[in-house]
Amino acid sequence: MTWTLRLSSAFVVALGACITGIPPPETPRAMVTAPAPSAPAAVVADQSARPGAYSPPPRTKESACAIRGPLPDPTCTPGAVMTTDMNVVCQHSTKKRRHVSSEVHRQAFADYGFTYPQPLGSFEVDHLIPLELGGGNVIANLWPEAAEPTPGFHQKDKVENYLRRQVCAGAMSVADAQRPIATDWIKVWKQIEGLASTTDLGPSEGD
Repeated sequence: MTWTLRLSSAFVVALGACITGIPPPETPRAMVTAPAPSAPAAVVADQSARPGAYSPPPRTKESACAIRGPLPDPTCTPGAVMTTDMNVVCQHSTKKRRHVSSEVHRQAFADYGFTYPQPLGSFEVDHLIPLELGGGNVIANLWPEAAEPTPGFHQKDKVENYLRRQVCAGAMSVADAQRPIATDWIKVWKQIEGLASTTDLGPSEGD
């Protein structure tokens, strides 16, 4: 009798659904939430670096500067920081503050013992800490960087683009990007060299 009653009840519910057009109630389904995408891990990492803002040392020499291969003289070009604000780095163009006068160009070449001007494309008066990573547009952050031998200023441009992309993806802070490019950008270039064909290094903001 109990089995018959249960069967009849199920039949009545199904029959009622067919007559009224109202589907029978469904069993609630568990909601599955996809995990939030994580920021890409930065290739560059300096385990010995102290956390916090990066402060370049002061400029202590203004002449007889000696280039160290692709790197500037740290006593003449220690770098300069304008900002560590990620919003400024990632949301604001550098076009309004990137002009370097011909006098400053001439000074940068003279400090390193080069005549001015040099053949077109052979040198670039480069910002050690690029403007696109919050660098300052002052002589302590400028030096004449050669295109050849490799790595030269073209390869440094790739490092700048890569680090800015890491910052704006949330993988590293602005200070953590400023520190390695100011002290030894060649190390970063060697780390990312193999990524150039498979990874978008990001759009260039210039030097």
